Amino acid sequence: MKSKTVVFIHGMYMNSLCWEQWVTRFKEGGYKCLAPDWPGRDQPIDVLRKNHPDPQLGQLTLSRVVDHLADIIKMLDEKPILIGHSMGGLSVQLLLQQDLAAAGIALDSAPPMGVFTTRWSYLKSNWPHITPFVPQSSPIEMTFERFQYTFVNGLPLAEQQAAYERYVVPESRRIPRESLTARIDFKKPHPPLLLIAGSTDNIIPVPLNKSNYAKYKSPTSITDFKEFAGRTHFIIGQKGWEEVADYTLEWLKAKGV
Repeated sequence: MKSKTVVFIHGMYMNSLCWEQWVTRFKEGGYKCLAPDWPGRDQPIDVLRKNHPDPQLGQLTLSRVVDHLADIIKMLDEKPILIGHSMGGLSVQLLLQQDLAAAGIALDSAPPMGVFTTRWSYLKSNWPHITPFVPQSSPIEMTFERFQYTFVNGLPLAEQQAAYERYVVPESRRIPRESLTARIDFKKPHPPLLLIAGSTDNIIPVPLNKSNYAKYKSPTSITDFKEFAGRTHFIIGQKGWEEVADYTLEWLKAKGV
């Protein structure tokens, strides 16, 4: 049976607002859409910024995020399609392991344990939030200069500024650190999974996405990969996002999900 429910999962330094355009697109396609916030993120962007440094945010872990999402999914009438960006993409992979979805789409997915690269852009982008020289309990704020490099490199300045002001919020350091030990059983059968990469993504470069894709070994499961030229880590919001969203809609249709 085809699933008509989509759960959008945001990544680090953002909340569910980042999916606003995709939610509209998928609703137009006949889907029921949910875009849950991570714990503590269901507040306006300016409030989340004013609360920095928020001690509660400093305690947020990836496990808690995934458990929170799993609880929401289990209350639905059908197994949904999961679409996640960045750390939300890793969350999609972890939730598929729990047999909670009809299909999964992971855009610029954070890598699970065992998937790594020494590419400089990856190390430079991730070091500020995984450095051992700052306590895990200390939340981190994304500066505009860092956002320019990690999320929107090469985009027009006005587009960079607009995205930063509308979407960016402080983050927990515990989440990316825990992701380094997030285990995926790549041989376990799973629902159809599509991994998407942006060719100019600095924080999750294409080779890292390809390495993640190559790990999946189940001969009975569908795992596909798609690279979009000229797309940054902000692939879900930069100009031309419609092409990416429409590709995912067509992929779901082709897989009969």
